[in-house]
Amino acid sequence: MSMQKKQMQKLADDLRKTHFSKFEIECLLRIFKTACAKGKMDRTKFRDILHNEFSMTDDILMDRVFKAFDKDNDSIVSAEEWVTGLSTFLRGTLEERTKFCFDVYDLNSDGYVSREEMFHMLKTSLVKQTTDEDPDEGIKDLVELCIKKMDADGDHRLSYKDFQGAVKTEPLLLECFGPCLPNDDGIRGFEAKIKAQ
Repeated sequence: MSMQKKQMQKLADDLRKTHFSKFEIECLLRIFKTACAKGKMDRTKFRDILHNEFSMTDDILMDRVFKAFDKDNDSIVSAEEWVTGLSTFLRGTLEERTKFCFDVYDLNSDGYVSREEMFHMLKTSLVKQTTDEDPDEGIKDLVELCIKKMDADGDHRLSYKDFQGAVKTEPLLLECFGPCLPNDDGIRGFEAKIKAQ
């Protein structure tokens, strides 16, 4: 058995606390190795995968998803971060996906999603209408609706507790500020690639 294969199996054993089987982890590690020339995935390669595999196009959200995967903030997604990130991204529980989405939406990582952060994300993710009306006004109204619906403690911003409570009550609010999780077609397509390895 080659050293690389032994290392891959050891890493697969170490990553068993995910939603993947050992076989699936080994397949994900092969996909990672094929995608990365030097065993590290940079932001550009990661964004290419999000775009090509999951049809993500929003620059802000793709960068924030990268940051959610890159747990040690070294601007590289390691093999371990790849597998643990995909575990939540593809198969996470509602609680795991709620935390993931909140981390994506908390643009400045201060533990809150502010009005300004909501406005910024909604402005880039909503389709522009060609009317005489100021498009920013509609987005401001949407931000106010989100605050009214989700801000349980009344501090005019969303804490994780506010967001979690709103999502538990209404799961459709999970991606209320933009698509940061794969759709069902993206999941099925990527799962098929895992099985094909």
